[in-house]
Amino acid sequence: MIDRVKFKDGIEISRLGLGNMRLPVKTPIKREANPMIDYAKGQMLVDLAYESGVNYFDTAYMYHAGKSEKFIGSALKKYPRDSYYLADKLPIWMCASKKDMEKIFNKQLSRCDVDYFDFYLLHALDGKAWAKCEKFGAVDFVEQKRKEGKVKYFGFSFHGTIDELKTIVNAHKWDFAQIQLNYLDWKNQRADEQYQILTDAGIPVVIMEPVRGGKLADPPNNVKELFDNYDSSKSYASWAIRFAATHENVLTVLSGMNAPEQMRDNINSLTDFKPLNEKELKLCANAAGLMNKNDVIPCTGCDYCANYCPQEVKISTVFSVYNDYKNGEVTLDAAKEAYSKIDINASSCINCKSCESHCPQSITIADMMQNTVKKLF
Repeated sequence: MIDRVKFKDGIEISRLGLGNMRLPVKTPIKREANPMIDYAKGQMLVDLAYESGVNYFDTAYMYHAGKSEKFIGSALKKYPRDSYYLADKLPIWMCASKKDMEKIFNKQLSRCDVDYFDFYLLHALDGKAWAKCEKFGAVDFVEQKRKEGKVKYFGFSFHGTIDELKTIVNAHKWDFAQIQLNYLDWKNQRADEQYQILTDAGIPVVIMEPVRGGKLADPPNNVKELFDNYDSSKSYASWAIRFAATHENVLTVLSGMNAPEQMRDNINSLTDFKPLNEKELKLCANAAGLMNKNDVIPCTGCDYCANYCPQEVKISTVFSVYNDYKNGEVTLDAAKEAYSKIDINASSCINCKSCESHCPQSITIADMMQNTVKKLF
């Protein structure tokens, strides 16, 4: 059974959580969200997770174009409601008024077919989103839902600057917070500082993107060689998962597993878990250094941007093909061939930048399309 971590009120959370942003789909497209969730395969994953002791399940209003909440609610219906913890999130950027928060929250309960959320988050906060939360009274709104018994624990997920994080941390007594943390972003996106700020404030940390959208499960060949020379029995994903879980204030590590073999590997990595030692942490830092030399675009394939492109450019697929070439995984000719098969690619980008404010990685998407991808392909 998967290890568990003590939380508040005597409850224990599985060290591994199932994220529902990258579920199996009926017509998979590389590194793109797709609303056509394969319920049979998804149910198999939920059952495997539950039977292995995973009790934390995470979803959000816009995952899989709004289909993720309905799926996980359906998949968990066969289990006692008090035997698992369901996390959902309020997308403040989709609210045009205070009334919209109520509408979205009620819709989320309906989609998930539950009476309450165990964990509820203000989704993807940065300075701009936090200002809107303050304007609409989002904190008071969620606290009212807690009084009504519809929310048990209240937190936020974060994609902003260090100063913005400090402001948000000091604004409320949070039960937990969710940040992007992996060995590549430990320094690249100052995850080390974010983690320390939350730890110093006594706020338990939920980890998202531990494998960086799958990137760290299949790293460049020189990184693979680095890990294999140390211990070839461990998967590359295991190194990423164990790095995230090594930090003492981590409550759970969310992974968007979409295949049984991925889940079994992650479960094995966090069963009878032993934190990485100093030598192994140094190895992860060296791996990050090698990856940073490859000049890749830091896209995780989350597709938050996808719904905001008027041209419907396959943004994450374009970046994936580009990165495969930059990482040395494919030749330039092979990358060009793969790029030519993308039905709506960088040539359709009109440089409107509508997508950019929705990118958790703060990628200058239009610039990358115009001046990086086009020049190569």
